[in-house]
Amino acid sequence: MITLAPRHLARYAQIARLLVKYGRSDLVDRCGLRAAAEEGGDPPVETGRPEEFASDLERLGPTFVKLGQLLSTRSDLLPPAYLDALARLQDDVEPVDVDEVRSVIESELGVRISSAFDEFDDRPLAAASLAQVHRARLRSGQEVAVKVLRPDIREQVSTDLDAINELARTLDQHAEFARRYGFLSIAESLQESMRRELDLRTEAQSARALAGTLSEFERFRVPQPIDDFCSASVLTMEYISGTKITDLSPAVLIEVDRRGLADELFRAYLKQILVDGLFHADPHPGNLLFTREHDIALLDCGMVTHVDPATRHTLLRLLLSISDGRGADAATAARALGTPIGDGFDENEFNRRIAQIVMEHRHLPVERLEAGRSIMSIQCVAGETGLRLRNELTMLGKTLMNLDRVVCLLDPKFDPNAALQREATALMQRHTTRDFSLSRVFESTLEATDFVQRLPGRLNRITEMVADNDLRITVDAIDESRLLRGFQKVANRITVGLLLSSIILGASLMMRMEAEWTLFGYPGLAMVFFLVAAIASLILVARIGFDSASKGEA
Repeated sequence: MITLAPRHLARYAQIARLLVKYGRSDLVDRCGLRAAAEEGGDPPVETGRPEEFASDLERLGPTFVKLGQLLSTRSDLLPPAYLDALARLQDDVEPVDVDEVRSVIESELGVRISSAFDEFDDRPLAAASLAQVHRARLRSGQEVAVKVLRPDIREQVSTDLDAINELARTLDQHAEFARRYGFLSIAESLQESMRRELDLRTEAQSARALAGTLSEFERFRVPQPIDDFCSASVLTMEYISGTKITDLSPAVLIEVDRRGLADELFRAYLKQILVDGLFHADPHPGNLLFTREHDIALLDCGMVTHVDPATRHTLLRLLLSISDGRGADAATAARALGTPIGDGFDENEFNRRIAQIVMEHRHLPVERLEAGRSIMSIQCVAGETGLRLRNELTMLGKTLMNLDRVVCLLDPKFDPNAALQREATALMQRHTTRDFSLSRVFESTLEATDFVQRLPGRLNRITEMVADNDLRITVDAIDESRLLRGFQKVANRITVGLLLSSIILGASLMMRMEAEWTLFGYPGLAMVFFLVAAIASLILVARIGFDSASKGEA
């Protein structure tokens, strides 16, 4: 049973009541939290509805908001109604008092607000559970946005993560459901995500990296950090004025090359995911700003996912297989991105259902094509058939789902299959070219040099062993004598069969000759040959049957 740390007791009770409300009282019992769930009021009952789930998580605080965002990628774990509710999860809260914000900025940057900024707007542009953003102007005259972590937020999040990790570990030990869907893995992913988001220097690095990735796309902008005014708790970046894509009026959309913008947005994400292996994992409409120059600004680089080269190659195969309608190839690629859960993976069922998803995707009308939905369906099938997919694929599914929503707003007739097929050749070329980088050439050269340096010594050892008659070679091969006996037996039977056939043929010809001695009314000599051939044939068949039976028993 779980050991309840006194400082986590209140949190345990809140989590337990939430689980009971949404029909998972079995998990509460597994953890021994039934008493905690029933303390402090009426016993909880199973009355939760999907649309209430997001609100309940919001009330539990920022860690649980982030947990909800992570769960929104797990179509294998939650029903569609809950996924839709979590997709609308809001992260807007009451702002922190401006005096506390000013105190954090001055403490982190080591200067007074009045010395660092010519103007600083006390009213926040946005207030979220982890940080809030204020508009300001530097002494140089540059307009900036200043993102500031909430005071004491790290301590609060750390406490919540400890409680969640402890519960997840206990459930993994005592509940098959938790082990099957990787509760501990979810908790560890949440911890890693929160660690990155609570260090704004990481977000600054991601913004610089994404700007480099998207530099070839003229209509994309990523606000860049102002390094002299950044720290672990303060991020000062360029201010970009614009309108959320969801708030664009029809009059503005008429003036925009919507199809071209949708296509460039889709190509930009293909490059991030499949070529560079670094992509903005939260492109919901609120993070995409439409500027006055009719460009798109990509905001909030706190949620960025890295993909290694091998995984990028497999993801490319998966997406191309889906777009081409090749179900078997899509199943093979998806299988390579997962790990079977124990001995319960039903590979045949997995392959069958993935092929079905791909065929359904291929025959959908253009306005209903959703690449992200297909990935999430694959994840759901994987969970039900006993395959745990890698986190990169779950993040890809969520990213593509958000991207589908934005692209649909820009161009409802946009065809992701056609766009992917148009880019397939270029993606393959760039993917291959990136693998043959200068550093990889140097690495191969060093390995070749090491091989050449070691080769003389290895050859000397081999020749010495040959000279001393110490060289031994072990070969796992079949018994050649047994093989020859088998061939000889087959050859003998073929020879006997040919002789018997010749005797029967000769006897048949002799039947047409007149003879004084007859047997059963036929020429006697011909009948003798027939009888000899018949008896020999029966003996040969019996011998073959006897040998086969003997081998079967062996």
